[in-house]
Amino acid sequence: MTFVQLIDCRTNRFDEMNRLLDQWVEQTRGRRTATHAVVGKDRSDTAHVVEIVEFPSYEEAMRNSQLPETDRIFREMVALCDGTPTFTDLDVVRDAQLHTDSARRFFEVLAGGDLSLMAGMVAEHYRDHDPSHEQDVIGLDHMRRVMDMWRDGFDFAFRVEDQFAQGDRVCTRWSWEGTQKGEFMGIPDTGKKVTMTGTTVFRFHRHGRIAEGWWQYDRLGLMAQLGALEPTEL
Repeated sequence: MTFVQLIDCRTNRFDEMNRLLDQWVEQTRGRRTATHAVVGKDRSDTAHVVEIVEFPSYEEAMRNSQLPETDRIFREMVALCDGTPTFTDLDVVRDAQLHTDSARRFFEVLAGGDLSLMAGMVAEHYRDHDPSHEQDVIGLDHMRRVMDMWRDGFDFAFRVEDQFAQGDRVCTRWSWEGTQKGEFMGIPDTGKKVTMTGTTVFRFHRHGRIAEGWWQYDRLGLMAQLGALEPTEL
C-alpha cells in the first residue's frame, strides 16, 4: 500500500532548507526509496512549510529513514526550524489520477462510445498534432470529422498498455485492433483484421478538458496490412 508522510514545520530560513533538501536528493541517489516529494508554503503564513513525501509502502519509508544521509539531513533541518517538525504517517486509501482517468475514458469513447460525450472531455479549440495530416486539426468539430473517418472505416478497440502523468500532460501507450468495414483513405473495404500500436500525449486545460494532443502511431504498418503498399523489391 502506498504510504505518504507529511512533515509540518515552521522556518524563516526556507532557502537554506531548500538547499538542504537538494543535498539529500543528490546524496541518496540510487538508494532512497522515496518516489515523490512536494514542498508547500502556507499562503497566509510563509513561515509555515509542509513537505509531503511518497513511498511505495510504510516498510520502504522505514528503510529510507535508516539511511545515514536521511538522519543527518533531518538533524540539520530541525536546526533550521522554529521548534521540532511534526510528522503525520498516512496509508493512501484513494489515489485518483484525474487527468489519467480522463485520457483513458477518451480512448473508450473514441472506440465505440457516444461521440457527443466528447464535448465534455475535449476543449472547443482543441489542437491535434497528427503526422498523417498536412496541417494541425484545430477545433472539436474538425476532430469529430477525423473520428468519424476512422469509425466509418473500422470496427476497432484500444487497449491502454501504459500511462504516465506529469503536470498537465498524460502520455498513453496504446495498442489498437480493428476490422475494416468501409472505405478508409481511399482504400476499399477489405474486411481484414489489422493491428497497430501508438503513443499519444494529451495536454489538459485548467478546467480538466483535453486542449492539445500529439499522436505517434504505426500508420505505415497499418497501410501495409490493408494491402495499400507495393511490395519492396530486394
